[in-house]
Amino acid sequence: MSRASGRVLIDVDGVTVTRPERPLFDEATFTIHDGERIGVVGRNGSGKSTLLRVVAGAQEPEAGAVRPGRDVRIVVLDQRDDLPAGTVRDVVGTGWRADSAIDRLGMTPFADRPTVQLSGGQRKRVALARAMLAEADLLLLDEPTNHLDLDGVAWLRQEIDRHRGAVVLVTHDRWLLEELATRIIDLQGGRAHVIDGGYEPHLRARAERAAKAERDEAVRRNLARQELAWLQRGARARRRKPKSRIAEATGIIEGAAEQDPFADDIDFAAFGTPRLGDTVIELDGVAIGYPDAPLLAEDVTLKLGPLERLGIVGPNGAGKSTLVGAMTGRIDPVAGEVRHGSTVVIGELDQLGAELDPDVRVRDAISGGARQADHRDAALLDRFWFDDDSQWAPIGTLSGGERRRIQLVLTLTARPNVLVLDEPTNDLDLDTLRSLEALLDGFPGAVVVVSHDRTLLERVCDRFLVVEHGRVTEIGTALGEWLDTRASSTRSDAQPRPKVARPATKGSGRRSPSHLRKLIAAAERELEELTVRRDDLAASVADPDLDHGARSALAEELGTVDASIESAEERWLELSTEMEG
Repeated sequence: MSRASGRVLIDVDGVTVTRPERPLFDEATFTIHDGERIGVVGRNGSGKSTLLRVVAGAQEPEAGAVRPGRDVRIVVLDQRDDLPAGTVRDVVGTGWRADSAIDRLGMTPFADRPTVQLSGGQRKRVALARAMLAEADLLLLDEPTNHLDLDGVAWLRQEIDRHRGAVVLVTHDRWLLEELATRIIDLQGGRAHVIDGGYEPHLRARAERAAKAERDEAVRRNLARQELAWLQRGARARRRKPKSRIAEATGIIEGAAEQDPFADDIDFAAFGTPRLGDTVIELDGVAIGYPDAPLLAEDVTLKLGPLERLGIVGPNGAGKSTLVGAMTGRIDPVAGEVRHGSTVVIGELDQLGAELDPDVRVRDAISGGARQADHRDAALLDRFWFDDDSQWAPIGTLSGGERRRIQLVLTLTARPNVLVLDEPTNDLDLDTLRSLEALLDGFPGAVVVVSHDRTLLERVCDRFLVVEHGRVTEIGTALGEWLDTRASSTRSDAQPRPKVARPATKGSGRRSPSHLRKLIAAAERELEELTVRRDDLAASVADPDLDHGARSALAEELGTVDASIESAEERWLELSTEMEG
């Protein structure tokens, strides 16, 4: 259901942007209304980030016009991590909402750290918090879920839902698109296709376009066949027709349509994937951590089956990547034993991926330069959307998402029978994600996935581990139930507002973390409601047509609400302090 209120924020009319070798999008036309939630999707390199820059006024289109509404405030979160000088708290701001954002994005331990000392992922989370708390009529968010854990994605979904203006987001997170999107702009084939509704209507529309393209191709071939027959008939004049006309018609008939990477499953047996024995990876009493720091987890016992699909989830910094590093043998455990079966060949894609030489061509990178790329290499490249031209392109000319696809293909060309994928969805487009999921369906070995992508986890994995609070806990197949339970302890609208929420007095028993989270969530909800009421009252008091008596009554109520906000903020801070203690 559309949330558009009628106020036009941005009108995009016939906008065209090209690259030297091809158009990105041609004559894109759409209007952004107040309250809308618009998802922008498309293959890597299709122009999604460029479209956001054009809408923001940061890049001029080659044709068409972008007309903003009057006094529209636009805030942009791009893929760069440029932040002003100062601490995290300085950059994000003050008040209960800023403190909540810092906490929910896992940045509380770094709140007083200068931004120049943060990692890339931490800087992106700070930039996201700063953007979501800004006063804006239109939020433009480019890949906001990168570097977020599942809790962070849930927080983002909640904040977007609360935002009073419009939001346009480039994302590959299908759960977020289905939950929030009122429209989707799909950049495909040099066009901007605008679809009403969320992710499911987008898929239906794309399937319908593909079916129409197939019908059009069949008609084109039939017409070419007719012309070729006419040209080849016996009349002397027709035999004198240029040979190029005959060659063109023949090419249309014999040429194949654009190859469908899903047409044939990859034959992993022919591909050279070795068979697994009964023993794959086993952990016995393993502890993981780093010198001079508390253990991330201890007493981890795990047995990975030959065809198992294991998903690993948990907050950022909890130790998920360290755990899979211990599983693969890349990181030594602090204690315990890790055993690999004698036939195990591990292919690991970590969050950074392999270093790539920008001067090497794609096919040479896949073959390693020591041999000629063969049909199996070409099949994998085709599967991940590298056509003949792009297979010969230097890696330095590829986009960030295309480079991530190369890293994924490199992992597969090692002919592994155990795949370990740590945040594989970073920078991948939806087409590549669907291709990866289809490939994993037929993979004849074990798969371990660390991800914040709920859709990928639910489609691929059949068993889940949670890494959190120094423990590794198995939750079986119940990822959805675990996420719902977790959300109910933090989402404010799921909890009744308590009459009194005071911290425990000296000498009393300490309240449990789950109970404190419920009280904090309720306090956040109260603050949200009070803030909305205060803004409404302030707008009403400023109405020049209001009579004196009504204005006095509203001003008195405004003072009461301001006092309530101050009290609620103090209560939230007390609860947060108790939680941290």
